[in-house]
Amino acid sequence: MKIDDEKRENDIIAGRNPVSEALRSGRNIECLYIARGELRGSARVIAALARERNIPIKEVDRKKIDFMTNHASHQGVAAVASVKEYSSIDDIFLLAKSRNEEPFIVILDEIEDPHNLGAIIRTAECAGVHGIIIPKRRAAGLSGIVGKASAGAYEYMPVARVTNISSAIDELKKMGCWIYGADMDGQTYCNSSLTGAAAIVIGSEGKGLSRLVREKCDIILSLPMLGKINSLNASVAAGVLIYEFTRQRMKLVAKNGG
Repeated sequence: MKIDDEKRENDIIAGRNPVSEALRSGRNIECLYIARGELRGSARVIAALARERNIPIKEVDRKKIDFMTNHASHQGVAAVASVKEYSSIDDIFLLAKSRNEEPFIVILDEIEDPHNLGAIIRTAECAGVHGIIIPKRRAAGLSGIVGKASAGAYEYMPVARVTNISSAIDELKKMGCWIYGADMDGQTYCNSSLTGAAAIVIGSEGKGLSRLVREKCDIILSLPMLGKINSLNASVAAGVLIYEFTRQRMKLVAKNGG
């Protein structure tokens, strides 16, 4: 049984049998919720299926599941499913090849706000990005909220969901991509050459780039901060940087020659 919960705007699957079948069918599940005290019997089997697929499992108060499912019969088990299928990194490269373009990829290092994710997807699609890479854990997934925030752009933007961002970066490097990270204390973005096969990494809203991911970047790009606040919203920073890549890739030059 699927419940359309307007407050979460995800696909909520309620009940042990429906959740079990969704897991067995290969459905993209964002997270499994099990009521405290229910992790036994068939619920334990369901949890084992989720672990095999590296799906996050959360034990929560039963009232939370009541709320999620709009008080449907859930038997202490519910799952949040993505509303759009994920792509692969290979799909992203194939799209770039089909356009006869150098790959241009956005990597999001634990962006948790679905509105930020949606806004970044919208900007990326408009700017000609070939795909976005997000982690499976501690990050927003492709929910209905993301779809609305992207103004429908996520229907056209390949989004790959990976177990480990650092490993994904290693894979991109092997495929010829130069990795740029957005963080403080880097070189000014507009003074950098941003053409060729490239990926830009945007850090989380609160912590920015994780240490390991930052170390794997070839170049760190920074935006000039002239006010008293030393950071921008993740989607705003992403928008500025993505369009600088696009400007340079399209060889667009300002009237003053800059």
